[in-house]
Amino acid sequence: MIDPDGYRPNVGIIIARQGGELFWGRRINRDGWQFPQGGMRSDETPLEAMYRELHEETGLLQSHVEVLGSTPGWLRYRLPDRYLRRDERPMCIGQKQVWFLLQLTGSEADVRLDASARPEFDHWRWVDFWYPPQHVVAFKRRVYERALRQLQPVAVRHRGLVTQPPATAPAPEG
Repeated sequence: MIDPDGYRPNVGIIIARQGGELFWGRRINRDGWQFPQGGMRSDETPLEAMYRELHEETGLLQSHVEVLGSTPGWLRYRLPDRYLRRDERPMCIGQKQVWFLLQLTGSEADVRLDASARPEFDHWRWVDFWYPPQHVVAFKRRVYERALRQLQPVAVRHRGLVTQPPATAPAPEG
């Protein structure tokens, strides 16, 4: 499903544990690390898509997490030219995402990267709240920064999960 502007609706999932570290997954058969994310089906709400993707990519169920908040609207990023499939119609030029911040209420043992027939990740670890924007693939850095900045007040309010962003972090967009 691609919107009229060429963006694929998608959800991004940020899972925090007590203490504020975030789930950081390594893409299977690649060296890239990222948050869980995935496309929405035409019959799904963002929340429904988030729970489906959460289970497919991490094995976690709704009962293993608490939703702390979400971004108030879509955050977009464009794909680099090398990833554009120019022969497809409509052509996807990027992703538009609603990001969710979750608190892990279950156990780390509940994480199962092999929960689906086609795993997305082959390894995971916990990282500092502000680590991901500096270490994700370059074309996703700004959207990660924006998502974390928008969700930071929620993290602080609910669990005191996060410190201030690094001074070198770019300012959020409008």
